[in-house]
Amino acid sequence: MRRVNYYIRMSLHDQYMQRCLSLARKGAGRVAPNPLVGAVLVCNDRIIGEGWHEVYGGPHAEVNCIHSVAENDKDLIEQSTLYVSLEPCSHFGKTPPCTDLIIKYDIPKVVIACRDPFIEVNGKGIERLRDAGVEVITGILEKEAIDCNKRFFTFHTRQRPFIILKWAQTADGWMGKKAGDRLLISNEYTNRLVHQWRGEEAAILVGTQTALADNPALTNRLSPGANPIRLVIDRNLQLPAGLQVFDGAVKTIVFNTLKQEKSEHLLFYKLGDEKNLLPQILQALYDMKILSVMVEGGAHTLQSFIDSGCWDEIRIIKSAAPAPAFLNNDEGIAAPLLPASTHISHEKILSDNIDIYTNPHSTSFSAS
Repeated sequence: MRRVNYYIRMSLHDQYMQRCLSLARKGAGRVAPNPLVGAVLVCNDRIIGEGWHEVYGGPHAEVNCIHSVAENDKDLIEQSTLYVSLEPCSHFGKTPPCTDLIIKYDIPKVVIACRDPFIEVNGKGIERLRDAGVEVITGILEKEAIDCNKRFFTFHTRQRPFIILKWAQTADGWMGKKAGDRLLISNEYTNRLVHQWRGEEAAILVGTQTALADNPALTNRLSPGANPIRLVIDRNLQLPAGLQVFDGAVKTIVFNTLKQEKSEHLLFYKLGDEKNLLPQILQALYDMKILSVMVEGGAHTLQSFIDSGCWDEIRIIKSAAPAPAFLNNDEGIAAPLLPASTHISHEKILSDNIDIYTNPHSTSFSAS
């Protein structure tokens, strides 16, 4: 009987933690550089409070959860179990420590999916709760919780942003023209999905040739949510000021080797060594607390990330149609070759196939 009850209890833990993760994802694109966190308060197998971290600088998930409890249920808080998808913070940041709030409300048990890798928290929140007499259970849906915060974990364990490489290619492997008009590959519905992707990341990056040839706006105008920071690699500052990336609508950072200059929406960031731009760019992004970057550059920029091994996901949109015949006459730009990777998902949107791959060398984390 004990063994049966144990598995029933673990099943309930999983159920409530799954709800925490669903709540946490509602903060995507709004809370960086903070993590996505959801919290659920349960009494006698009834959820009496829910919350998630909704916006950077705002209350944390635990605060929103406790404050959501109805007036006639408030006397149940001290009999409840708090489920939270990431270790509660124990330090003063933009908000007070969540551990202090948990202790203040006499919550007797806290179930945590995974530890927080941030040096100010890592293990300290759990220790603070246990020292106060709170029963703490950890490791419930830990893998799923880490995946939910893969950007945050990458940033704090590898000291660089989470890197997504994205490109569209024809059925026979071409992604653009060497000269002339832009080659349109993906359909309008897939384009909307790409704009949704952009809204989930902190920044979007292109190289000089993509900025010149396509004149992209690099916004998520087809999807709700905040626009990502625009990153442009323009080593010798050859891009004309009339390009859309310089329209002042969104913060833009131009990585170059000539000048350091800042205005309200535009930063010219001067790099040092001209031969090792990528490590310098990644270090600058880490220093600026930019947790994730979607690279939508051309073949050369994408290949530089692939060659360095510095990528976490690759998202390829492949059209069912082959390229126009003239591209085969030395006028086309071939898509990068897919490196060793793990295929994790496939989706078909009308004429487009979307495949997502992960880097097998950058998929494991430890907060300990």
